[in-house]
Amino acid sequence: MRDQPSHLPPPEDVLEIGAPEQFAALAHPLRQRLLFALGHRPATTRQLAVQLDAQKGNVAHHLKVLRDAGLIHVAETRQVRGGTEQYYQRTARRMVVAEPQAAGTAAMLAAFAQELDLSPTETHLTLRHLRLRPAKARELGETLAQLVDEAEEDAEDQPLHGVLVALYQQALPSGTTSST
Repeated sequence: MRDQPSHLPPPEDVLEIGAPEQFAALAHPLRQRLLFALGHRPATTRQLAVQLDAQKGNVAHHLKVLRDAGLIHVAETRQVRGGTEQYYQRTARRMVVAEPQAAGTAAMLAAFAQELDLSPTETHLTLRHLRLRPAKARELGETLAQLVDEAEEDAEDQPLHGVLVALYQQALPSGTTSST
């Protein structure tokens, strides 16, 4: 692509989300969508605004919040028509929220819902509740993570697909105690 610089992969493989400013940055659906968009290649504010059908100034503001939180960085700069163009990139290929907080989870699910709504093809969404021993639940979580991590990517001209994986223990109703 002519207006795309050559780029290196993100400097980190996994970034563990835990700082308050990171949770605050994740608490907005547009910032979630920006992180999704920056998942495969660096992009400029203009490119992201076009891709996400958002105002350039709004995108610039949210990129600053993500950058201040350490979730993205400037991967490359280029001189264009007397100005400097910045290409933003995620700081890590994969981001893991060790202890999810309600605001960040809600924003992530809202961004996911927007992505589903905009999908041009049929989507697959399933919610099931399973009774699992703790060891079996841990094994299922590891298997799901491995399945996603090992999915081989096709050429860049192929459609981009989003994957959301969640495994959680359902909370007991108030006043109920666990039998384990």
